[in-house]
Amino acid sequence: MATRDYVKRGKAPRKKNTRRQPPKARARFPLKWALLAVCLVGAFGYGLYLLSNTDAPAPKPATNAQPQPSAQSDKAHLPKKPEEKWSYIEELESKEVEVKAKALPQSTRPYLMQCGAYRSQDQANERKAIIAFQGLESQIKISQGEKGTWYRVVLGPYPRKRQAERDRNMLRRAGVEPCAIWYWE
Repeated sequence: MATRDYVKRGKAPRKKNTRRQPPKARARFPLKWALLAVCLVGAFGYGLYLLSNTDAPAPKPATNAQPQPSAQSDKAHLPKKPEEKWSYIEELESKEVEVKAKALPQSTRPYLMQCGAYRSQDQANERKAIIAFQGLESQIKISQGEKGTWYRVVLGPYPRKRQAERDRNMLRRAGVEPCAIWYWE
């Protein structure tokens, strides 16, 4: 069997539609619905106009025989100002609120913050320098263990944990992470 090349053959020409579509009937403009909508909107507008004019009295023609009412006579017809029913405003002026704050428990042990543990002293010195650029003083503690020698970069001692957290947040904003806060050993 011979190999056929379908790519070079191209697309088959489209067949022309031999069926003729019947022309669509044009929809007529709904004149009676449009007139009804215009009448309803007009009636609604007229009703709003009547409502807005019923509150104000009809203007009287100005004659020289009748004097115009002054602002003083308008104030005489106003009702008197109502008295307040509430007395809490006067009562609260002489009151004082006493707040008793609970004493925070004081820790007897100081805190330290560790910002890294490194195998080489050069890496620990780099971290110590970065912390020094932030205005904080750190120390390098050498720890001997089963896994070898570790150089820990620590800050402190801090008497309160809040002070240690304040410094940790400052270092975090400078890009020095992770820092852990523990009790001083």
